[in-house]
Amino acid sequence: MKRRVFYVSDRTGITVETLGQSLLTQFPDLDFVSRTLPFVTSQIAAQGAAAIIRAAKEADGVPPLVFSTLTDPATQYIIASSNEYVFDLFGTFIEPLEDALGLESSHTAGRMHGISDVLVYERRLRALNFTLEHDDGLSTRDLNEADVVLVGVSRCGKTPTCLYLAMHYSLKAGNYPLTEDDFEQCRLPPALLGCRDKLYGLTIVPEQLSRIRHERRPNGPYSTLAQCQSEVSTAEKLFRAENVQFLDTTTVSIEEIAATIVRDKGLR
Repeated sequence: MKRRVFYVSDRTGITVETLGQSLLTQFPDLDFVSRTLPFVTSQIAAQGAAAIIRAAKEADGVPPLVFSTLTDPATQYIIASSNEYVFDLFGTFIEPLEDALGLESSHTAGRMHGISDVLVYERRLRALNFTLEHDDGLSTRDLNEADVVLVGVSRCGKTPTCLYLAMHYSLKAGNYPLTEDDFEQCRLPPALLGCRDKLYGLTIVPEQLSRIRHERRPNGPYSTLAQCQSEVSTAEKLFRAENVQFLDTTTVSIEEIAATIVRDKGLR
């Protein structure tokens, strides 16, 4: 069964998508078709969004689900009037918070994802630049300045995890792929010795690794199951020998991998 879902926001929509999708995961038997309506910053924009929602209801014969984080009461009223099921994720909590704090909220749009703190924003940009410069062993210069360095076989999830750590945690995250030379010696490469305390290993079941590699490079030994089994086994042996904490990423999302690393390494 399919159900249409709209995420309405006066900014990018990231917050309302995250909250709404988290709630909808509790209904795994339904197929949700979602659309984000960002930058609803005026009553005219709200009327346009409301028209889209009403058209979807008419086409489907069933009211869509609408999640909203609009901060302006006038635009929120227009959206709320367009459909039976509108979940005001902002209004639900802001009034109890005002009571708890004894203060009125600013009702300002975009406070979370706007550049409200220049220093915080610049720190995130520096972390992202560092991560891009130190991706996949491209540069080992200044690797000791990283907050964390991910180590593992090719295609085990190092790069997307590093980018997530940089974007969402403002952490300088480098990563280094283990090679045949490292496997033969079964010890850390010299480039990583100066940042041993920053290392965190990622591993994956060989069958999954083989499928991922096959999509990228189907021919040659790189993606064969035998090659993947050998690399994963040796990498895990190296992690244990060098006392490098590691995580199996096979069934874990990028968000969960990043949160686990932050917790395990005591990062802030």
